[in-house]
Amino acid sequence: MPAHTRTLLTVICEAALEKKLLVDLEQLGAPGWTLSDARGRGGRGVRSAGWDTEGNIRLEIICGAELAERIAAHLQQRYYANYAMVCYLSQVQVLRPEKF
Repeated sequence: MPAHTRTLLTVICEAALEKKLLVDLEQLGAPGWTLSDARGRGGRGVRSAGWDTEGNIRLEIICGAELAERIAAHLQQRYYANYAMVCYLSQVQVLRPEKF
């Protein structure tokens, strides 16, 4: 089965942003996403997932490179200054390209 290259945008941020991010993704045309709770330590200290809005979430979007970069730029412009957020891009191989 042939694999096809897509871009994975991973966003780790404050759980309080979840509803806003999902609206943004819908408006920006993301084909879908996966959302999970996340815990860890970074520049703003240790983040636990003990409270719904005080923990972190990990948001993953697989799509074309151009869309992934556009979403990342939007998140950086809108949220980086005021929220704990990390975004990174990586190339992935998918087996069902029509989904992404």
